[in-house]
Amino acid sequence: MIQSVEPRALTETILLVDDNPLRAAMRQSLLEGKAPAVSRALDAAEALCLVESPGFAEQLTLVITGHAITGISGPEFVAELRSRMPRVPVLVLSSLSGFEKQYQGIGGVYFSQTQSPEELRSLVVSLVSLGQRQTA
Repeated sequence: MIQSVEPRALTETILLVDDNPLRAAMRQSLLEGKAPAVSRALDAAEALCLVESPGFAEQLTLVITGHAITGISGPEFVAELRSRMPRVPVLVLSSLSGFEKQYQGIGGVYFSQTQSPEELRSLVVSLVSLGQRQTA
């Protein structure tokens, strides 16, 4: 008798890269409910280690990072992330104007200068949906 094995159900995961613990906790709280899991990384190195983990990478639906992060520039981090995860959308947050130009040539990157929790939630919902369509 042959038993059928049901495919493992994947959950959605948002990776939040933020070196400010208070801001990261506030954003994580804000985003909970927009995906089953919100994982935090304190810096780019930790985030890149996480995406190297096959189980984690399979669940990754969206990466949210700041433009200014510890140890590496935002564009360098996103380019390195993109080389490992070419299809997962990346949302870069910054209060600076004109920072988007530094990401020219890197696909799948979205930008926001919003300080509004409602606008950020709405944007995340849209990008999580986009990520699901790209990784399915």
